[in-house]
Amino acid sequence: MPGIFSPFADKPNHNGLELEILERWDDEGTFASLRELNRGGPRFSFIDGPITANNPMGVHHAWGRTLKDVFQRYKALRGFDQRYQNGFDCQGLWVEVEVEKSLGLNSKREIEEYGLAEFAERCKERVAKFSEVITEQSRRLGMWMDWDNDYYTFSDTNIEYIWRFLKATHERGWLYKGHRSTVWCPRCGTSISQHELFAGEYKELEHPSLFVKFPLKDRDGESLSVWTTTPWTLPANVAAAVNPDADYVLRSDGTWIAKELDPEADAVRTARGADLVGLEYDGPFDHLPAQKGVVHRVIPWDDVVLDEGTGIVHIAPGAGAEDFELSRIHDLPVLAPLDEAGRMLPGFGFDRLSTDEVAEPVINDLRHRGLLLEAGTIVHRYPTCWRCGTPLVFRVVDDWFISAEEIRQPMLEANRTVEWTP
Repeated sequence: MPGIFSPFADKPNHNGLELEILERWDDEGTFASLRELNRGGPRFSFIDGPITANNPMGVHHAWGRTLKDVFQRYKALRGFDQRYQNGFDCQGLWVEVEVEKSLGLNSKREIEEYGLAEFAERCKERVAKFSEVITEQSRRLGMWMDWDNDYYTFSDTNIEYIWRFLKATHERGWLYKGHRSTVWCPRCGTSISQHELFAGEYKELEHPSLFVKFPLKDRDGESLSVWTTTPWTLPANVAAAVNPDADYVLRSDGTWIAKELDPEADAVRTARGADLVGLEYDGPFDHLPAQKGVVHRVIPWDDVVLDEGTGIVHIAPGAGAEDFELSRIHDLPVLAPLDEAGRMLPGFGFDRLSTDEVAEPVINDLRHRGLLLEAGTIVHRYPTCWRCGTPLVFRVVDDWFISAEEIRQPMLEANRTVEWTP
């Protein structure tokens, strides 16, 4: 029947069809009409997890925004009145790192030299630029939002409510300053949360592999054999941990090692790990100012593994999360060797050297003093910063925390009322 159906093109122009539909929606005011139709209906409040206004959207962003749009359209079809408010994340290192790159800056010190106020303005300019780019991309995607009512995390309103929240936690006694070991990015100069750590990438990196002697006091010719892949932590050593239930052997060269890791050793003596607990030893860098007054001793630790190393773990509470927790249990001193740029602090013998730069001087120093048993390299998976790709380190810092003790149970009860999908 001529005139009823329009002929289809031999090859469909999907891009053209999309543009045609978008144009029709604009001409007919489809979105505005839908909102008016549902005005006064039951409320459905969609809170947009804000996209960072830092770069153009990638396909993964488009996927996420499509899913958001699908849910809102479904609710609209059921007559729900909605806010349709888009959000832009404007703060944080995602933006700052890109601005640093564009300005050729490589550290916090260089940012300070450039000028904090000027740097902040460049960040705002980048957010303004890419919020427009993302808005245009989202419109092209067909996403329905109230594009004249976006929220920005750097708005005075948003910041005011954050401070109001912090004030409320302070008034209730929940806000406190704590001392803890944290994963740290030396390039970004900031701590990394557990969530960010999991979001980052583990890379196959080559690091030093050292076997070092810790001479035992009052045990002539006997030493602990300790393995480490982080030479920069040795100037901060305060203890050595053994597995109390494992067997250890004193080899003919005078070094103690877990029997399981050297079953063919020419053993002079055998002892349980528990028998070694409490022994004192000379630390690898006792001569350093930072080590003044430190008494090094052997402590028990059930988590000492027997499938690599020597079965004796060097403990530096200022340079590792597990080590820090052990310091609380065994009342160990905490020596924190790194500044916020990941460089050695005064008092630790290798001032201003990075964790990479300090490796060779540490190795040479140990070799010169007869404490180095073996030195090589190892390739292993190591965490890197999710923002800039820099290998991460551990630092002990003062951080602010919000105690959840009072509200933990109410939160758990509220969680039971939520239907989580998936």
